[in-house]
Amino acid sequence: MMVSFTPCYIKPNLLMWLAQLLCAIIMLLFFVSIVQAGSGVQIKFASLDHIDGGYRLNVDSNITLNPTLKQALKKGVTLYFVTRFGLVKPRWYWFDEEVARGKIRAELSYYALTRQYRLRHGEQLQHFISLLEALRVLSRLRDYPVTINSELESDVDYVATLRVWLDLQRLPKPFQVETIGSKAWVLTSRRLEWRTKLPLSTQQLYEQGHL
Repeated sequence: MMVSFTPCYIKPNLLMWLAQLLCAIIMLLFFVSIVQAGSGVQIKFASLDHIDGGYRLNVDSNITLNPTLKQALKKGVTLYFVTRFGLVKPRWYWFDEEVARGKIRAELSYYALTRQYRLRHGEQLQHFISLLEALRVLSRLRDYPVTINSELESDVDYVATLRVWLDLQRLPKPFQVETIGSKAWVLTSRRLEWRTKLPLSTQQLYEQGHL
């Protein structure tokens, strides 16, 4: 019994169509990667300093927006940013003790009538002509007061954490629905963690017998 095989023949037009489809998929994936890489939050520097008897948080970050977020701003959507800081005392025998916690909110918006960007930090309101300048100021946090909840101890390594992100829950409801499953709306930094020995205030040094 002879078994014969007939070679499979694909029309040149079909091959060309498949090649074009493959190129389109590659270009689409490349475009998506560019859009995603064009936005994000990168924390470049953070410190907790002892100034005038209190503690101040300083942060330098790099915040960039992709075309989707820029277009939302142009449509009048306010973008809400959150900076969360935490400080704990590690304990091997129990849960870590929370020493301090802070949450700083900022609002970035655009007004078509004046063609200006507005940045609000608490009660402070600033106006900018360019988005680049507004983002530069948004990326810098200076001398934010941090309240210490419990007495600090000398020669203790405290663990500080910091993260910055776009708060999607503050967006209008229609945009919250649009953000579901969309990476274009995900704007967050990695969780930064570092160890620090905090300088004690004069009163704390006196109470602990160092003065």
